[in-house]
Amino acid sequence: MNVYRGCSHGCIYCDSRSKCYHFTHPFEDIEVKQNAPALLEAALKGKRRKCMIGTGSMSDPYMHCEEQLRLTRRCLEIIEKYGFGAAVQTKSDRILRDIDLLDKINQNAKCVVQITLTTYDDRLCSIVEPNVCNTRRRIEVLTEMKARNIPTVVWMTPILPFINDTEENVRALLDACAGAQVKGIVCFGMGLTLRDGDREYFYAALDRHFPGLKQRYIQTYANAYELPSPNSGKLMRLFGDFCREHQILYKPEDCFQYMNQLPEKTRQLSFLDG
Repeated sequence: MNVYRGCSHGCIYCDSRSKCYHFTHPFEDIEVKQNAPALLEAALKGKRRKCMIGTGSMSDPYMHCEEQLRLTRRCLEIIEKYGFGAAVQTKSDRILRDIDLLDKINQNAKCVVQITLTTYDDRLCSIVEPNVCNTRRRIEVLTEMKARNIPTVVWMTPILPFINDTEENVRALLDACAGAQVKGIVCFGMGLTLRDGDREYFYAALDRHFPGLKQRYIQTYANAYELPSPNSGKLMRLFGDFCREHQILYKPEDCFQYMNQLPEKTRQLSFLDG
């Protein structure tokens, strides 16, 4: 479920800018799906079997416009009304405005809050993710969710080659995840992907903030889709060892299985009520 299309956060690596998604206007010019709550309610009220409903995969549900429009909150109210679960992915601390509602969903069904963390350095964060709260604030969001017993999953991606692909950065992010007692960490490898549209925007940002680095990318990766960090092997071993030691889910399939599954009692009640 995506109630918005486009994004105002300005992340320099955003895959959703890619031409394959057929945007015909500037990415920051947000399309608002004003009838999203009505469509969602029509879809849910006739379903006999409950499930998890995800949002945030293409556009952040807590962009600046959510402050006034509150479409995400209205959709969450419908999810709670019909007893479904929710998996919400964001970079924004605006999600705390809905923590009361997320708490209700989690008590009655299941709610998983997903937060993206890419760099522990807040100065660097302000460059690669300029129009959203910094990493330190996102860690506070994770901690506040934990205080409500709302489970959390961190997306530790992308790790940008020659920028934040250091052991110091990855270890600091992992320590923060352990401190916030996250349930899982999604990481598809240490690196990033670039496609037409996304690549041009990313390289323009490199020229602005990291002079000379674009040429290093071109020389190393040419026009490849997958750009693994030269430190990928070492960093992935660190990642796996840390998560096993702290009993954090870290295989993508395990994280997604956890986020997709409702508790057995919820499914049983749905069957009996249906």
